[in-house]
Amino acid sequence: MNPADTPNLTEVSPVEESASAPEPQDASFGDMLAAFEAAQSNGDEGAALEGTVVSISEDAIVVDVGRKMEGILRRDTPGLPADLAPGSTLMVNITGRTEDGYYLLSTIRVEQPRDFTGLQSAYEGGHVILGVVTEQVKGGLRVQVADGVHAFLPASRSGIRTMAELETLVGQQIECRITKLDIENPDRPDIVVDRRAVLEEQAAAAKQAAFERLQEGMVVQGRVRTLTDFGAFVEIAPGIDGLLHVTDMSWHRVDKPSSVVSPGQTIEAKILKINRSTRKISLGLKQLQPDPWTQAAATLKPGDRVRGKVVRLAEFGAFVEIAPGVDGLIHLSEMSWTKRVRKPEDVVQVGDVVETVVLDVKPAERRISLGLKQALGNPWDTAATRFAPGTIVEGPVTSLAQFGAFVDLGDGIEGMIHVGDITREKRVQHPKEVLSPGQVVKAQVLEVDVEKRRIRLSMKALEPTSADIFISEHQVGDLVTGRVVETHASHAKIEISEGVHARCRLKDEAKADGKARAAAADVDDLAALLAARWKGGASVDNDRKTLRTGQLRRFRITALDPAHRRIEVEPAD
Repeated sequence: MNPADTPNLTEVSPVEESASAPEPQDASFGDMLAAFEAAQSNGDEGAALEGTVVSISEDAIVVDVGRKMEGILRRDTPGLPADLAPGSTLMVNITGRTEDGYYLLSTIRVEQPRDFTGLQSAYEGGHVILGVVTEQVKGGLRVQVADGVHAFLPASRSGIRTMAELETLVGQQIECRITKLDIENPDRPDIVVDRRAVLEEQAAAAKQAAFERLQEGMVVQGRVRTLTDFGAFVEIAPGIDGLLHVTDMSWHRVDKPSSVVSPGQTIEAKILKINRSTRKISLGLKQLQPDPWTQAAATLKPGDRVRGKVVRLAEFGAFVEIAPGVDGLIHLSEMSWTKRVRKPEDVVQVGDVVETVVLDVKPAERRISLGLKQALGNPWDTAATRFAPGTIVEGPVTSLAQFGAFVDLGDGIEGMIHVGDITREKRVQHPKEVLSPGQVVKAQVLEVDVEKRRIRLSMKALEPTSADIFISEHQVGDLVTGRVVETHASHAKIEISEGVHARCRLKDEAKADGKARAAAADVDDLAALLAARWKGGASVDNDRKTLRTGQLRRFRITALDPAHRRIEVEPAD
């Protein structure tokens, strides 16, 4: 028999068998095409192919791989060039097909070795190979890495977190790297593979590709992962976190990040800054909302009265939130008209709601100057009326000095009691001998100087004097003994008690006494009168109706004036 006529007993491949088998009469052309494509894809699965990018969408890249159907490459596939565009070429693998018939592609050039030679080459070069998990065994998985050749994949290097999930890999095609190759005994080769390292490399590549696509100004969606005192870490891509600082969460002041976001929450944020060298990303949430300073700059003007809450104290003043995200500063010098404020907490506290007046607005510098004292009004404007001389005031002693004591009169106004105006009872060398800080005292206003902002007070002006006591104990008509202290043409000053003086009128008395003496003398001329006075000099000195300094006499009270402490008397004999 001619060898050429001998029937070919070589086994027919599945593809050839599928192609040579007669088609059923009722099979459609679409079914035949699908069967052909499926057979062709099975033959090409795992092979490296050169593809051309047809189009790029948000989620996928369509690639022409020289087949009747295009391939689909995911946008997050590791190793994609940053400058990828329609028309670009790249090497891909066929890893499967979609329900619509499109090829599933991968950019990683992975092939399954055909024999031990291919395994040796992959091991020495550290190449990634394809394998099929055939079964779960003790401590890991059994993986077919070549025709009839199996390797061991330890559970710890499988990339599966729990042993319960290990079985899910059975029947799947995986990518792995050979870490041990001992083929001295071809019948029982000792081969160990690692899938976890490959997954980690792919994840790192995908992370780097995602990081390279991020740009400042982009609005991204992310999941809040953790919270700290200073902000929140948001995962905006697998393995890529950005920091949302507490100051960028809202235009208004945020005390705790938890009051704005919570772990697990999905949010949209704006990328504010990317540091490529440190791989740090700053995010902003408030930047997606209108800036309240824009409205504040357009509406506020000097002189406007605004209310707000004190949110923060500093050495130089207090910050007041007058609108969400808009703070104004009350400087120490604008807190009081009447005293020098050294610390803002002496006037306001955090949480206080205050009314202020806008003094200045600087939108470019995002600064608003506020005045607290301007809203309260200047108390010195009405001080001259409220504290007119003679007014009785009451208040606590605020401080002591060598020369006197200061008393709080309200509204930040203080009056000063000179050391000599504290009491009549004794001579005071220092106010602390009589007064102490916090002691409430009564005093009479002696003087008001609005221009110099000074009010002089007197406590002793309210103490009863010897004259007050004398007047309270006597009445008009009482007879008293007094000593002539001074004499004048019209009156004499009479001391009627210790420290108490009265006034005695002399003008009318002199006329009446002169007429009486002239009648008694019964003389015809001035010479006779002079002679009589000369001859009777001793009797004239004894005349008790003539008042002389130092003379003691009896007097009758003719008038008492308690309001002005005035006493008037006349000689009683």
